[in-house]
Amino acid sequence: MNVEISTPRTELVQRLSATPRGARLARRLTGGALATWGFPHDGDLSRTAQLLVAELAANAVTHGRVPGRDFELRLALLPGRNTLRIEVSDTRSDRPLRFLDGGLLDEHGRGLVVVQVLSALWGVTTRDVGKTVWAELPLSARRRPCPRRPAPEG
Repeated sequence: MNVEISTPRTELVQRLSATPRGARLARRLTGGALATWGFPHDGDLSRTAQLLVAELAANAVTHGRVPGRDFELRLALLPGRNTLRIEVSDTRSDRPLRFLDGGLLDEHGRGLVVVQVLSALWGVTTRDVGKTVWAELPLSARRRPCPRRPAPEG
């Protein structure tokens, strides 16, 4: 596996197998890259980014998979915009995204709702082959303390 981290260490691009193992690895790579860039592994930004990558990678593996083709993870720090951009690209363009799929009690079909709630911006870009689903997070999460729950009284 060849992981590309750009020279100023502000971008990671990695092709991964379109399997559950590839999706898990995408999440782990995200935490590792952010830690390398100075964002604590257990901080708000890292946790949120890992969750977004997990949702987008799971969608790529489940709904965007074409046998024999990989999906691609791209993380980029955009310091001029104070933003982390997450992109997951798959090779399937014949299946449009479904925002809510299923009933209220179903256990699946809400991944894009999670992406919408957690990201500052998100969207879909078509490519020559496939599509890229992207999400952006503000980098200011690095400076915010993690909210603590009040201690139980008693």
